[in-house]
Amino acid sequence: MSKPMKEMIVSEYQNRFGDAEEAVVVSLRGVKAEGTESIRNQMRESKVHVSVVKNSLARKAFEGKALEALAPVLKGQNAMVYGERSVIEIARDIIDLVKTYPEIELKGAILDGELFEGEAGVTRLSKMPTLAEAKSGSVALVLGPGRKLLGIVKSIEEKLEKGETIAKVG
Repeated sequence: MSKPMKEMIVSEYQNRFGDAEEAVVVSLRGVKAEGTESIRNQMRESKVHVSVVKNSLARKAFEGKALEALAPVLKGQNAMVYGERSVIEIARDIIDLVKTYPEIELKGAILDGELFEGEAGVTRLSKMPTLAEAKSGSVALVLGPGRKLLGIVKSIEEKLEKGETIAKVG
């Protein structure tokens, strides 16, 4: 491939991936054409893209960017899976797809600059809570004791309204 052609591809990768900081890398080698098209369609429905990349040119395009951490897994035939959704959600979707298409090889993923390498890494990532899930869990922890306290106060209020006395805890 000529140098100008390589430069065009690197530029295209830089435009396509922009400032993406999260992605999953998979190999679709062995998945039949219909399966690959089905995978792409399912991902597209959830605003996720699947792009096959040329490793050496992708590494060059990612230099100095968050995706540079994926360099160790960019070997062999690869596709980048990325989009508007959290990489955790994307990893979960891909883990589900592996059940239907066992030929999919999980190469790795990146989240907050951390490389989750291989099948074990992507699986571990898929089990993490998304930011929204973590926030809702924190709110539940904070509100949980508050609800109990509110119940106690309501009970005291009802007893006082009925004219009952409240025993001093001591």
